[in-house]
Amino acid sequence: MSAKQHRQQTITRLIGQHAVASQPQLLELLEGEGLATTQATVSRDLDELGVIKVRAPGGQSVYALPAIETDRIAPFDQLRRVLGEWVADVSSSGNLVVLRTPPGCAHVVASALDRSAIDGLLGTVAGDDTLICVAAETQAAEGGAALADRLRNLAGLEA
Repeated sequence: MSAKQHRQQTITRLIGQHAVASQPQLLELLEGEGLATTQATVSRDLDELGVIKVRAPGGQSVYALPAIETDRIAPFDQLRRVLGEWVADVSSSGNLVVLRTPPGCAHVVASALDRSAIDGLLGTVAGDDTLICVAAETQAAEGGAALADRLRNLAGLEA
């Protein structure tokens, strides 16, 4: 796992565990995890992860990962970048495709795939480091193998 992937994974975890209201606060939390970085780097990470500010109970604004927006289509280049950075393995069985990611990263990949409008993909189910993609019935003759090949290619992985 690259330093960037580890840092972004840690940011995702910290935002889920703490009410993080500012980048300086996030920098302190990262430092507590042994990850010294700059505010500019954290700002880029937050942007790449799609982190937003939401109003928490009590009126404070805190960072959060957005809910899946099914009507927002992700640009193809963004999908290729997300898959290339976060997907470690792609395999298939029947009409299912299983993708493996570093711990805590499956939801990032699932969200990008769900917003990708890739033909033949019905949707995803994400855990911590694994997600399942369901191939549409129109792809059933080839099963998930064709979808797996496309995703493997987008991720830059060899068959």
